Amino acid sequence: MKAKAYTATGAARGDSVSLPADVFDGTVNESVLHQVVTALLAHRRQGTHSTKTRQTIRGGGAKPWRQKGTGRARAGSSRSPLWRGGAVTFGPQPRDYAPQIPRKLKRLAIRSALNARAADGAVILVEPFELDGPSTKSMVAFLQAVEAGGNVIVLTDGAKRDVYLSGRNVPGLLVRPWGEASAYDILWADLVVIEEAALGNGGTASGEEA
Repeated sequence: MKAKAYTATGAARGDSVSLPADVFDGTVNESVLHQVVTALLAHRRQGTHSTKTRQTIRGGGAKPWRQKGTGRARAGSSRSPLWRGGAVTFGPQPRDYAPQIPRKLKRLAIRSALNARAADGAVILVEPFELDGPSTKSMVAFLQAVEAGGNVIVLTDGAKRDVYLSGRNVPGLLVRPWGEASAYDILWADLVVIEEAALGNGGTASGEEA
């Protein structure tokens, strides 16, 4: 598979460049992508919803009326789920929605996401960004030069603070070190920008994030 190459300023560098075959082999496992992305979205749920049960609701310790002789149904507590202001039966309780996903499955999902974007021609390579300091103006100029539209993710060769700060305030732009972007991050982006140096060691996508 091939991708277009650009300089750090957004100038095209001629012919397309071949992508590492160990990552970009053209295989897209849609079932794994669905499984992992669904789990990633579930992981974002806070799961802090909580309702009062008969054990946690306040009051209701006294019997509302005597057991017999009133003509009314028996009642032992005014906090019964049948009563107004009472507890909730089978209500939601705090829980963790995130399922456990094997590390190999995450890596396979990331490779599938990268291959899917490469097949659509939405992966470009760029020379390493060399910034003297954070510069949002330089990042915006680069995106305009490569005609980036929609959401964009920039995968850098390791953590680069200046590049991250330069793109932090740009709407629709996400900056991640290579190997730390999830499958959802890659599929979210309409354009994947990868620093060539990140692929120099074979381009292993670790994908440790859940």
